[in-house]
Amino acid sequence: MNRRTLPSLLGLIALLMPMLLWAAPQQLILSHVVSPDTPKGKMAEMFKSIIEKKLGDRYEIIIHSNASLMDDDEAVTAIAEGRIHFAAPSLSKFESYTQQLKVFDLPFLFPDMNAVNRFQKSPTGQALLSSMESQGILGLGYLHNGLKQLTADRPFTRPEDLAGLRFRTMNSDVLIKQFELLNAEAVPMAFSKVYESLANRSIQGQENTWSNIFSQAFYDHQPYMMISNHGVLDYMLITNSEFWSGLSEEERRSFRFALEMSLKYGNAVAKAKSANDKIELGRMKGVSVYEPSADELTVWQTAMQPLWASYEGLIGEKVIQAAQQAGRP
Repeated sequence: MNRRTLPSLLGLIALLMPMLLWAAPQQLILSHVVSPDTPKGKMAEMFKSIIEKKLGDRYEIIIHSNASLMDDDEAVTAIAEGRIHFAAPSLSKFESYTQQLKVFDLPFLFPDMNAVNRFQKSPTGQALLSSMESQGILGLGYLHNGLKQLTADRPFTRPEDLAGLRFRTMNSDVLIKQFELLNAEAVPMAFSKVYESLANRSIQGQENTWSNIFSQAFYDHQPYMMISNHGVLDYMLITNSEFWSGLSEEERRSFRFALEMSLKYGNAVAKAKSANDKIELGRMKGVSVYEPSADELTVWQTAMQPLWASYEGLIGEKVIQAAQQAGRP
């Protein structure tokens, strides 16, 4: 190479450099533990689509579904440490970072999903999104799955019918104590392990939403179900707080728009899917869906409700009161 061609080559490199940088958008990792056809999976796909349409020259969203990258417990830690960028773990997964979110695990606190939605949109519910920001976790919004139902491998209608059975729970001390109040044994377990454990009968029961019971085919080994609506299974879409603060204001506007649209869509899908899957399960041969009377349900509420008072100090009296108020519009 002679001295005359060197400046020309350097000039060409300088011209091409922006194009080379443009061709390699930053990859942002979004991890979740369910299938792409669930409300959470559909929310993730819409979020990816909107961000890549608006900011595709800068960011590419890489989705890892079905716990293929990590489970929800690890995802919370990975977000706090900045190893991944987005996750949508259940609200029971944050007890290492805050006690206030345990409000969502208290049994029979929310009479229906409208009450859940009102609480999450209230000033108290919105404040919970930023309650872990100093620890590296920023909540961006709530995603619904629905109210939880009880299922077992044998008939049951009363709390005492569950005594001695092993029930899978998420790793939440509230949920563990909930089953202990029923004299059942709580077995904390990752969601991805539930079907196998039901199949080999190392557990005899579980609690979940209609959509999870249906989409994961838990009915194969849990033909007895009760419309208990005793708890809520929702998620918080989270990001690393340092990553978020490092975005430009223009980028944050695009991310907020994508979040608003995708969460609204995911919640609509969740509502429809919950209703449809409940109907489908009720139509299945060999599946028994028991609907307790108001008096029968009161017996279950009486058995579980002592947890409210025992967690008031950890969660905060005002948080619990705000949740109760949301149930009384």
